[in-house]
Amino acid sequence: METKRTYVPYWDWKEKSKQTEYTEATPLLNKDGTLNAKGWARHNVFDYDRTLVKKGSPMSKKEWDFYQIADGKYMLQLSFANIGIGGYVAAKLINLIEGEVIADATQLFLGGKKHLPPPKGDVPNRYQDKIGKAEFDFDTKVTYRTLKFKMPLKGKMVECDFTMDIPHNLENITTVLPFEGDNTKYFMTTKQNCMPCEGTFKWGDYCYTFKKEDSFCALDWGRVNTPHKMVWYWGNGSTYITDENGEKHLFGFEITWAIGDESNATETAIFYDGKAHKFGAVDVETFPKPDKFMNDWKFVSEDGRFNLTMKPFFDHHSDMNVGVARMHTHQVHGLWSGDVTLDDGTKLQINDMYAFCEYVENKW
Repeated sequence: METKRTYVPYWDWKEKSKQTEYTEATPLLNKDGTLNAKGWARHNVFDYDRTLVKKGSPMSKKEWDFYQIADGKYMLQLSFANIGIGGYVAAKLINLIEGEVIADATQLFLGGKKHLPPPKGDVPNRYQDKIGKAEFDFDTKVTYRTLKFKMPLKGKMVECDFTMDIPHNLENITTVLPFEGDNTKYFMTTKQNCMPCEGTFKWGDYCYTFKKEDSFCALDWGRVNTPHKMVWYWGNGSTYITDENGEKHLFGFEITWAIGDESNATETAIFYDGKAHKFGAVDVETFPKPDKFMNDWKFVSEDGRFNLTMKPFFDHHSDMNVGVARMHTHQVHGLWSGDVTLDDGTKLQINDMYAFCEYVENKW
């Protein structure tokens, strides 16, 4: 699948990107289905009404709740998606050190008018459903969230039971990105980091336990109406870092780019003790395609506030191709080192932090 990068790469940056912040409740769409908002927010202030979404191709409207839990050794992806013609719910456990998929329990469904998730992801809500042989319950409270999943796989039951903290006043980054040439197309996501997480993944007699001391959950929540083909990068991580006084702080970052028109906002933020510190456009110094995914990834930002290098240790490569739909992914996991700068100019040193960045070519 040949693609071109639709964003402006770092060597063409001429001025700092515009960052339009929304702080009040704002309808995402106008009554005619055109986009009413373009920018970013520290919480999801965009009111989403799926009945206003302008229909394009059968798969243009997509809704998903994606949770990724990791401790640097193992990773669980627990997700639901409705892509217009149908969708899935899935739980996948991966051994990052050995590069092995332990179990992948996926239940598909047809028909986009059923199995509809809540319209917001960062406020109290509950999505409890049964799809085929899979049962799941994603329950978000003010200060914590629980995730439960159950499904038979190869004669044994997969069971997930997780709880994560939502620290007081935890901010996220929610962005609404348009697509040039069509004001009914948009990409709205919430990325919520820095949620210490604990729980178990069981498959028959097999059991892996994630502990809150070193395990974090990242929420990737999306409600989008997109062109058929897209390319993106997504990098994300959370950890504890210790200051010069020996005090621990929650730290994380979110970098997504190459999706849509970034002239009103970039999906880039540093998180420190729950607060989002917004910085500008980001890129990777060397384009990794086709054979550089396991080389060092040096990240650069237009304002110099994000200066990290990832040393990869595992490329979770997958290629789902069913003709009309394809998702070709290199999700590269590694250790990140360098420095980042907060809004007040404080520079934080980062040493061997586990995180990931993926490159995706998408046709769905």
